Amino acid sequence: MKISLIQPSRNNLKYLKWSYDSIRKNQGDHEVEICVADDFSDKDETWRWCQEKMNYDPHFKAIRNEGPTRLGHTILYDTLVNEVATNDICMIYHADMYLCPGAFDAIEKHLKEKTIISLTRIEPPLHPDGPEKILRDFGIEPEEFKEEELLNEVQELKVLHENDPGTTEGIFAPWAFWKKDFQEIGGHDAIFAPQSKEDTDIFNRFHLNGIKFIQTWEGFVYHMTCRGSRFADGAERNPNGEVFMKNRETDEWLKQNQKSTREFIRKWGHYCLHDKYMKPIVPPKYNVGIRVENCRLQLLEALEPWCDRIYVDNDRMKYITMEQPKTSFDLNKRVQDDIYVEDRHHDDIYIEIDGNTFSNESFRHIQYLSEILANDEQIEPGTFGLGDIKVTVYNLQTYEKELIVCES
Repeated sequence: MKISLIQPSRNNLKYLKWSYDSIRKNQGDHEVEICVADDFSDKDETWRWCQEKMNYDPHFKAIRNEGPTRLGHTILYDTLVNEVATNDICMIYHADMYLCPGAFDAIEKHLKEKTIISLTRIEPPLHPDGPEKILRDFGIEPEEFKEEELLNEVQELKVLHENDPGTTEGIFAPWAFWKKDFQEIGGHDAIFAPQSKEDTDIFNRFHLNGIKFIQTWEGFVYHMTCRGSRFADGAERNPNGEVFMKNRETDEWLKQNQKSTREFIRKWGHYCLHDKYMKPIVPPKYNVGIRVENCRLQLLEALEPWCDRIYVDNDRMKYITMEQPKTSFDLNKRVQDDIYVEDRHHDDIYIEIDGNTFSNESFRHIQYLSEILANDEQIEPGTFGLGDIKVTVYNLQTYEKELIVCES
């Protein structure tokens, strides 16, 4: 198999070296092209190391964002796939992952057109457990990595799964795909740059486009987790041997995660949803307008992402001025004075709210409106109440399939 690994990296040289060595050691007979994007690393020698590698490794390619700010992996994933990778098969692969022997054999066994194959992650107990991964502590930094113990564990896991189907249905990095399937839907959506929620967005779109997700339990990586912008200071171990991240999530990551979450809701009309194996759950996308009487600025800020248009009786320009720099959506089209509410011919679902009586329960109804409409077979055009909000249904047409192809 010929495969291109896609690895953006920023100030992550220690992990990038560790990852590179594991790939070259355990790639087997496969021809593996490693494609790295140095995203304006300014605290280590990532670019110098990349240049050295390109001098003697013919299957190592690297590009650099010269700054003055980072682009983020949302952009650089696509740059590497579309402009650098030379193979038809690519794999999104984080810089803090150790490739275990036999991983590419497992991918080759299952990868067909219209499928995406995820390897199974073995991780130290830094995050909550889940049925889609294995929590084992083989080290939290490359300096203390217990490679031999990990490889023994991998052999035992392969024996454990040799008589069962060996797969579940879900997706999480690292994931291997056909480049043409990626390009067919336009890759990642740039509204989520530099990072956060870009993965859930593209997984939703793959799912709606008929892609099958396979997680193999015959191929593994050891993943140290979140060693980029989220927990930039890494992890540590206390005297009792328990592991945890050194510091809280960075301000940079928290701010961007909040921005991307609001963008995701504006686009899809719901939170990120998946089952226990990380298979996407994509509720219908409806065309929703909300009219708010007695609308305070705080209420407008909470409600605006949850609809396509909102009609208000306060100073909408104050909110637009504050929020427009944080979104790619045109808020002048989304936030309108309520004097234009009679022109709401664009709204298939029309919701009326009184800000003086709006409750947390009512807000939950707004947040889960798409599931409420989709799951109640008795709902038809007409008007009904949800708590203290009034809902008028004109049309139950859904629009989620219009989101499959990303034009940005």
